[in-house]
Amino acid sequence: MAQHRVLIVVANPSVSTTLGWPVGFWASELIHPYDAFVKAGCEVTIASPLGGKVEFDSFSDPRDASGYSKEDTLSLTYINRPEFMRQIENTPAISTLDHRQFDAIVIAGGQSPMFTFRHNRLLADLFVRFYEAGKPSAALCHGTCVLLDAKLSNGDLLIRAKRMTGFANSEEDYADQVVGRTVMPFRIEDEAKKLGAQFITKHAFAPHAIRDGYLITGQQQHSGHEVAKLVLDALNENPHRGTS
Repeated sequence: MAQHRVLIVVANPSVSTTLGWPVGFWASELIHPYDAFVKAGCEVTIASPLGGKVEFDSFSDPRDASGYSKEDTLSLTYINRPEFMRQIENTPAISTLDHRQFDAIVIAGGQSPMFTFRHNRLLADLFVRFYEAGKPSAALCHGTCVLLDAKLSNGDLLIRAKRMTGFANSEEDYADQVVGRTVMPFRIEDEAKKLGAQFITKHAFAPHAIRDGYLITGQQQHSGHEVAKLVLDALNENPHRGTS
């Protein structure tokens, strides 16, 4: 059988409307799932909504002077691989891809998604296409904000009555305290609950992922491997090809 093909979508660079600083995607939320998929024999494509060069959130870069992610040795390993870094220098735009050529999708998080993924109909519709085709459809951390706009073809909200997780209020509280200001323009946990989701969290920054049918979600940046495992489990249960 041909290898599974996984699409990972990361955010394009943007600027925080609340703090005014540059924002991107979180390194570990791409690299940790990517590592798990590659080691499982999958072919992985890294894309972005607009295409082109994408950039890490500075705090997620283990080389950053802040030292916030200095313990993330796996990401550092990949950052030092030129063949990997070339992939984020020129990502394909999602509009140029055929979802039928992939078997699963993962939406990575970071700070930029909170300013660029909301009300992005193209991205939300892409996610729904995977979900309605019965393919593992995953979102991680702040990347789960795309689910707030995801509607099924019958008009129903995808996450209504669904078990899910995402960046938790407890984690937003921590970020706000560290920065001394409100970091994000909204909170995923609050918005998802308003839409009828069963939002389930663990302790702040503990690895945590949930699967509800084809929907897979991870709580934050420490949950990438857990998300990838659930995606791989789902692919192995239903190994149909996206090209079939």
